Amino acid sequence: MSSTPTTPHIELSALGAGFSNEALGSQSVFRAVLQALSQPGDPVAVVHDAEVPATGHAASAAVLLALLDSECTLWLSPRLASSQAGVWLRFHTGCVLVDTPEQARFAWVAAGDAMPALARLQRGSDEYPDQSATCVIDVAVLATAEEDAGAWRLTGPGIRSAQHLHVAGLPEDFSAQWAENHAAFPRGVDVVLATATHIAGLPRTTRIESPSTVEA
Repeated sequence: MSSTPTTPHIELSALGAGFSNEALGSQSVFRAVLQALSQPGDPVAVVHDAEVPATGHAASAAVLLALLDSECTLWLSPRLASSQAGVWLRFHTGCVLVDTPEQARFAWVAAGDAMPALARLQRGSDEYPDQSATCVIDVAVLATAEEDAGAWRLTGPGIRSAQHLHVAGLPEDFSAQWAENHAAFPRGVDVVLATATHIAGLPRTTRIESPSTVEA
């Protein structure tokens, strides 16, 4: 059973607004998420007018604002959990904040916070692979790159031949964790990487070939 963690006391009047037009704002950001996940590794701009919290990347906040509802459980990394981010998302979406990654259908990891192991997150089952978690991770750099630039080489559904992506701000063992996550298909976690303005999707169907060292 999910539980609600302790959150900082914040006056609701101090919270930023959500999308000025909830329906249109959510639809616009949702389309960006769909594009990112259908074209893995290709950064997509997230355009919105929400007054997002100061902690965490703006694109991540907008994505979760569009995706969450009252039936969703959300885990936040420590910096986010101690900020107004959780209160803001709970106020605008009705989501339920939980104490551990294992309880969550969505997780948000701030830049600089330790990422929970992907294996800890819900992976669904062979019968119900959609009952799995989506992890939104704030990163420092997210950019397409040339083949010889020491970047990831991504292959899989939605990628014509190969997509090269440079990412900075992930743990050194992320590629190894991803290989194990990918091998669990149809079960597995889907990941959305985010800077302040752009996102890139990593659905569980995507294969990552990485340089020997992942920049952190």
